[in-house]
Amino acid sequence: MTSTVVHFSDSNGFGGAEQVMLQLLEGLDRARWRPVLLHHTEPGLARLVAGAQALDVECRVAPRLSRRQHLGSGLREFVRILQAERPAVFHAHLPAPLTGKYGLLAAALGRVPAVVATAHLLDDRPADWRERVSQRMLTACVDRYLAVSDGVARRLRARSGMPERKLRVIRNGVAVDRFRRPPDLRLRAELTGGREQPIVLTIARLDAQKGHVHLLAAAAEIPDALFLLAGDGAERPRLEAEARALGVADRVRFLGHRDDIPELLALCDLFVLPSLYEGLPLSVLEAMAAGRPVVATAVGGTDEAVLHGETGLLVAPGAASALRDAIRALLADPDRAARMGEAGGIRACREFSAGRMIAQVTGVYEELLDRHAARRVRA
Repeated sequence: MTSTVVHFSDSNGFGGAEQVMLQLLEGLDRARWRPVLLHHTEPGLARLVAGAQALDVECRVAPRLSRRQHLGSGLREFVRILQAERPAVFHAHLPAPLTGKYGLLAAALGRVPAVVATAHLLDDRPADWRERVSQRMLTACVDRYLAVSDGVARRLRARSGMPERKLRVIRNGVAVDRFRRPPDLRLRAELTGGREQPIVLTIARLDAQKGHVHLLAAAAEIPDALFLLAGDGAERPRLEAEARALGVADRVRFLGHRDDIPELLALCDLFVLPSLYEGLPLSVLEAMAAGRPVVATAVGGTDEAVLHGETGLLVAPGAASALRDAIRALLADPDRAARMGEAGGIRACREFSAGRMIAQVTGVYEELLDRHAARRVRA
């Protein structure tokens, strides 16, 4: 029997949470699940919608709700949309605390049999009493929370007092095979201008959370390397100005959004992610899948993927000097870096494949639906 599962994004843009959504939409067994994407009409979600449509996933527009703008009528419209689709599962993806709350409330009001929410990212900031109350009220609407890492699960419990029975850790996964490829030497020559120099690659939104400013400070003291920053965001003008001020603008290239991430990973010598906090960054998993050694900050999620001294090096967040020393150490020892990259590739295949993630998520769907069916029989 085919059951409908609605995936909902309350986001304004395309990031790691939306990439995970596409992985799930692509990997669902269509003989068992009919996927539907419910989204807002935000320009930043164009990549998510286009990706879903390319996967032959039906897309529906959800009303944008807020307390200030016709919340009651908007909720009723949201419930009507869900009742028309008759989903067995409503799965909201939460890139920040309390995002998606109105969608989850609508799913509860619409009596969707299984309501699931994935918490993709939480910082360490203590929640105020209003947030704690809101989170506890929202928890009552959700049958199962999925945390993408132990770090996110720990923060979620601290914020909400969530019972253990409602929380499951399912780590992000990537399509490992997609990242195993030889380097494109012509692309490397194009990026380096034909010069022989090591390439340090970072893939991340240009957002303060990602800590690029500390990477630029480290780059200022590594004059023989080329730093490639793939990704875009609101911080780009400030970071470009900082690169000029540090005198590294000729060795730091801002690549913007790229569709050739596997090719970039294949040609780099080292992958670096200097985030100040994380959920479980896909870019680190992709770098590991590509067999690249990783230098990253020891923040929640990242430190569950990267094994310090085995698949890469971990440093304290916000410490440019430690970041510099770790990058220097691996660039100076290519054999050690290669061993770390190989170990990372093995670990990615074993622990962080998309197939593993999809099987665990759909296992939660089945578990909740079985429980719902049992309750109906008892009633």
